[in-house]
Amino acid sequence: MKRFSVAFLAVFVFFAMSSAAGAAEAVKIGLQAPVTGQWAYEGQMAKQSVEVALQMIAEEGGILGGKEIELVVADDASNPKDSALAAQRLVSQKVAAVIGTYGSSVNEPAADIYEQNKMVDIAYGSTAVKLTMAKERKYFFRTCGRDDAQGQFFAQYAVEVMGAKRIAIMHDNTTFAKGVAEEAKNALKAYVDAGKAELVYYDAIAPGEKDFSPSITKLREAKPDVWYFTGYYPEAGLLVRQGRDAGVTCPFVGGNAAINSDFVKIAGLEYAKGSLLTQEPMPSDLDTPKSKRFLELYRSNYRDIPSSPWPVYAADAAFALAWAIDKAGSTDSDAIASVLRNQMEGCTGVTGAIAFTERGDRKGVPYKMYVVDGEGNIVLYKP
Repeated sequence: MKRFSVAFLAVFVFFAMSSAAGAAEAVKIGLQAPVTGQWAYEGQMAKQSVEVALQMIAEEGGILGGKEIELVVADDASNPKDSALAAQRLVSQKVAAVIGTYGSSVNEPAADIYEQNKMVDIAYGSTAVKLTMAKERKYFFRTCGRDDAQGQFFAQYAVEVMGAKRIAIMHDNTTFAKGVAEEAKNALKAYVDAGKAELVYYDAIAPGEKDFSPSITKLREAKPDVWYFTGYYPEAGLLVRQGRDAGVTCPFVGGNAAINSDFVKIAGLEYAKGSLLTQEPMPSDLDTPKSKRFLELYRSNYRDIPSSPWPVYAADAAFALAWAIDKAGSTDSDAIASVLRNQMEGCTGVTGAIAFTERGDRKGVPYKMYVVDGEGNIVLYKP
């Protein structure tokens, strides 16, 4: 009888321990980001932001009855070829869903792979309109805004607030930058037709180049009142420096991938100050209950807060996935996608309420104009 009791107790303890281990087993979420390559600065901030978001989710009790979320990071090296490889790695590791990535042209091949494998992918820094409009993707979402909204904001602001008559738009032929440029051009058409503005320059530079003299010369000869560059910060910093040295004196406005603290370093403060930026609200200007805790933790962990909005949208993607998985009671992709489209009321992130359209676009993303001040800080522009 005693032997039976000991055996029974051993079996009971084994199953109890197994059940506890199963209950505590973490849910794996992937993060595809440019950990290396030309946009590594953004990728590092995205990784840190997601880690802070997961820390906050754990503080709130986790998901699915107390489970934590384990982050699996895949580096796409800031380019489309490695993006496809990163996506394949995350699919092979059977993560529940993916956050990623920075750059529309980089995200596009990965989004196709996630779609083929029925894996939910929430983009945090991919704004090209065609990602949701050119083809129907059942599992693709994004927490950032779209290029058409940013292009429309620039056109209206340049003409109606800045009073610019002669507009110059420059891009770098990447999916993202060309998309913003085209949307800005389209939005300007009404002003051009009404005789209120003129598009005096519309052209592309080659990303990765170091000497932009031919483009700068052509731009200077067009005599614009405002110069809008929709590409990325490594080129933006060189462009504004070379433009000023060549005598281009009009305001320089960057799109929402053009200006961050690295832009200031590349250009140099003398050239960077006064540069304007069209983008979603910066982390320092967020004022939600979650943003306060997020920024407190981020500063505590990493000594400063993110210098661009994209990492914060990566954190929002983590909050959205945690909500959807918990609400679905499952890591099934169809169940997660259904919640993301239909049951997001009450879900909040660092930037406020999170909800998606049927196509997967984020609802209600605002845009503002920022400026680099005399100390190199990026602050709200008050003309």
